[in-house]
Amino acid sequence: MNALLRSSLAGLRLLVVLTLLLGLAYPLLVLGVGRLLAPERAVGSLVEVDGRVVGSELLGQPFDGPGWFWGRPSAAGDGYDGLASSGSNAGPNDADLVADIAGRQATLAGASGVSPADVPADAVTASASGLDPDVSPEWAELQVPRVAAERGLGEAQVRAVVADATRGRPLGVLGEPRVNVLLANAGLERLG
Repeated sequence: MNALLRSSLAGLRLLVVLTLLLGLAYPLLVLGVGRLLAPERAVGSLVEVDGRVVGSELLGQPFDGPGWFWGRPSAAGDGYDGLASSGSNAGPNDADLVADIAGRQATLAGASGVSPADVPADAVTASASGLDPDVSPEWAELQVPRVAAERGLGEAQVRAVVADATRGRPLGVLGEPRVNVLLANAGLERLG
């Protein structure tokens, strides 16, 4: 057998072995460990309502109606497009960004019955990915009266839904408390 053929066969064997190890065995091992340590997260933290999957806790999605909690604006294409995930790259002095924020403040203030200065920053600014699923507890609380009135529920019921969808600081010290919008809206859906 000549040297070229031997080298080619050795390379082919290495390709097959590494493909099996890194393309099959390693991903299955990671999935198995993930399912043992965090079963829900390993499969995407899917949220179900009435037996059907409505989304993932990890990705924001648009909710437009007045009877829903609204998430952060998305800079990811049209309507939280995961393929276009990114920030807007507009700086704080960008005239278009300033105008967008002022417009969002006015719209949300009108819908919430407060002054534009009382609208939290996360209600009018997109996250870095454009797909943030969470809002601040302040933004969720500001929406409670509108959502309760639209759905014919008591504010206490809606606040209980928000409390169930609120997550504290990871490890007790990282980040800020946050409300998952999809979980809050799924809770509203369960109330009827």
